[in-house]
Amino acid sequence: MTNQYDVLSPWAEVDAIPLKGISPRLPDLAGKKIGLFCNSKRASKPILTVVEGKLRERFPTIETSYYVAHEAFTTPQMEGRDRDRFVKWIKGVDAVIGAIGD
Repeated sequence: MTNQYDVLSPWAEVDAIPLKGISPRLPDLAGKKIGLFCNSKRASKPILTVVEGKLRERFPTIETSYYVAHEAFTTPQMEGRDRDRFVKWIKGVDAVIGAIGD
């Protein structure tokens, strides 16, 4: 047995490409249609109901549109039986807020 240790760094190699969002932020929510993505977990609907109320207090002119998923994750929405319904909903909103009801 040797009394030597290999010291390893916990830092991984970093991707040189900076992170960026998939869509730019909206400058203001007034007058916008906000999608509320409700996954299949039971607390997601109550969470989004509160979020919707808070949004309406701050931005009285917003519209909201719920999408209630039959499956817990977004991947099945894009690849499964609800794909057309999901795509139509996404195209009809300016921004989306999602809740995971764990």
